[in-house]
Amino acid sequence: MNKAITDGLQLMPPAFAEGLNVWSSGDGTPGSDTYDGAANAVFVAADGDFGGCLEMQKTGNTQKLRFMGQTPLEPGCYLQIRIRIKAMSGALPSVRVAGWAAAAGGSHISGVTEFAPQASLSTYGQVVEVTGIVGSGSRGGVDMPWGRDAAYGHFGLDLTGPNGGVVRIDDIEITDITSAFLRDMLSVVDVTDYGAVGNGSFDCTAAFEAADAAADGRRILVPAGEFYLASTVSLNHQAVFEGTVGMPDSAMLLLTRNFDFPSYAAAFGDEGLGFRKAFQALLNNSDHESLDLMGRKITVSAPIDMAAAVPNKTTYATRRIIRNGQIEAADSAAWDTQVVTSQASYSASDAKKLTNVANIANIAVGSLVEGAGVGREVYVRSKNTGAGELTLSAPLYDAEGTQTFTFRNFKYLVDFSGFSALSKFGLQDIEFQCNGRCSAVRLAPSGSVNTFDSCFISRPKDRGITSIGTGCQGVLIDNCQFLSNEDALDVPDRVSIGLNVNGNDAKLRGNRATRFRHFAVLGGSYNTVAGNHFFQGDAVANGVRTAGLVLTFNNCTSTVSDNYIDNCFIEWTNERDTTPDFDGGFSFSALSITANVFLSGDVAPWFSYIVIKPYGSGNFLNGVSVTGNKFRSLNGTIDRAERVDTSFADLDFSRSKHVDFSGNMYHNVLIQSANPLRRVHDQASAASTWTVAAGGELPFQGHARFVDSVVPLGALQSSGNSTRYITPYAEVSQGANNDNVNLRWPEAVKGEVQVLMRMDSGS
Repeated sequence: MNKAITDGLQLMPPAFAEGLNVWSSGDGTPGSDTYDGAANAVFVAADGDFGGCLEMQKTGNTQKLRFMGQTPLEPGCYLQIRIRIKAMSGALPSVRVAGWAAAAGGSHISGVTEFAPQASLSTYGQVVEVTGIVGSGSRGGVDMPWGRDAAYGHFGLDLTGPNGGVVRIDDIEITDITSAFLRDMLSVVDVTDYGAVGNGSFDCTAAFEAADAAADGRRILVPAGEFYLASTVSLNHQAVFEGTVGMPDSAMLLLTRNFDFPSYAAAFGDEGLGFRKAFQALLNNSDHESLDLMGRKITVSAPIDMAAAVPNKTTYATRRIIRNGQIEAADSAAWDTQVVTSQASYSASDAKKLTNVANIANIAVGSLVEGAGVGREVYVRSKNTGAGELTLSAPLYDAEGTQTFTFRNFKYLVDFSGFSALSKFGLQDIEFQCNGRCSAVRLAPSGSVNTFDSCFISRPKDRGITSIGTGCQGVLIDNCQFLSNEDALDVPDRVSIGLNVNGNDAKLRGNRATRFRHFAVLGGSYNTVAGNHFFQGDAVANGVRTAGLVLTFNNCTSTVSDNYIDNCFIEWTNERDTTPDFDGGFSFSALSITANVFLSGDVAPWFSYIVIKPYGSGNFLNGVSVTGNKFRSLNGTIDRAERVDTSFADLDFSRSKHVDFSGNMYHNVLIQSANPLRRVHDQASAASTWTVAAGGELPFQGHARFVDSVVPLGALQSSGNSTRYITPYAEVSQGANNDNVNLRWPEAVKGEVQVLMRMDSGS
């Protein structure tokens, strides 16, 4: 670059032969004294070394010589002032290049260096050359850095030292040497050329913006140093960072041309800070819908508070994605779970509140709540410290009164809980490498349609994905791997949970989970759980198993299909019901379990694949479909595929409605349940009452409430073997377990019949 050539700028001052009226003995500003007619200056037409030159006697302490013309100085340009001088007689002075810095309006720019290093004249008649370089940037070799506000200068020299000496000065040369400071043949624009100073304190905001404005398609270079930006900076050209930037939490760096994590990591010199500032930019810039980690690993030693990274927003609902990388937890005490015990009161009339909470200031929002009558995965959604109240993510089933609760604040690699609401946010192709030190992701208290796609939740200490409120509404979790940190532990010793959901419309599809205590705890309705593989076995013979999938809402209106459910089971409860005793509604209803593979090995005989666990009396089945599943036990048989856990209560089988339990396959399962149930009864001796037993084969050991058909298989005969053409009527819900049917015949007969009985009504 040479502005004299490319832009036609006039840089060279006129020769002294053209007159001394444009050469000032002051600063060179309009109205200052000139050397025209001065007693101590004269033009010498012929000099053996210089040709025409200026002869001048030093009469002042600092004898100035300044060209009164305005030599232009543009941001990014560097000028060299070249002086050739020799001493003729008298005292020997020192000489230096000097200038007067002017802003665009002609005002003086104070506080900048206006002279170059000086040289001493030590021998008469010897030509000495001195130079000085002036420019906008404080760069190596620049003697007079004037910043981006400098518009022009009055340049010349200063004579210092003793007075009285006479010197001769050749015509002064000013040339553009910007090319000496440019990198890669004009492909970059250096921010220091526009006034940036990498000392960590000078505000370089304007310099960065000026460099961006001048880049014109070139890259912006941030050289070595630490550059402070006091305000938000948006760069519309690609930025290359050899140095780093620092800025307040509230200020943003918007890299619109290279918006990716490696650029931010380089910009801030720290992976964790770079990630936070990149996330801040993601939520404050409409130019990009995603932040690409570019396959990089981010190692952090403390939870990443995502809300704190974006202090100007508490809610966000525009689609954004973070993708393609790994976030790893380094060893640190910052991951330790914060445990608080506190007394509080609960009333079912305000089902999601704890009141009169002692020590509330120390209880963190997002903490897991434990105590008598508290179901699984109940969290502190918000708190009102002044009122002593905690708002919970779900009701409690039996905690009336006052008791001591335990609050566990797990620590998460990525924590969104500081937002009040976050929607349409996605995490894609990311591995959360928890290393057994921490949990993975905590969602915001509210929001909808957040997504996890093809992520790895690797070795979480306590939880994989946690919802502390309804930030999981409509969550999509697809093709993810949940890899437990508790593989080596026996089932009863495991505590970690893959994920929980409180809202409705969750979609869990194509995921794989290994040996957690529970893969998923779903608290809402309208869920789809499809194509997942979750397994939770161990090597203990006749060992116990825990639920892989827990449904905590009785009217769940959900579909569980095409999953591989391995050494665990589906548990369906109403543990978040404030009044678990049935007093209206649909009770245990609207669940479809279809075309799944259920497999177990080395389990206790009482193990079952589908378990209903009622809390409170009077609950019943009301619309349940279990069809087309494969139930198989290895290394021993189990009693049955489904059962009721009566730890708290049983089901009311006198009210069962719309139960379809058909088309399932059983291997090494003793009791093979079905509804409707086909039973073949052989009456060897004539009797007027035949008792047809369900044999426990009605689902969940339900009652035999209806008979769809009675079909004789061959002739019905009297005791004398005479054929009879008669029909019976049925008495249902017979026997101690209400699972027998009595067939009443008009007379005593014998023979064989097929009875199709049901445990449910159709209305």
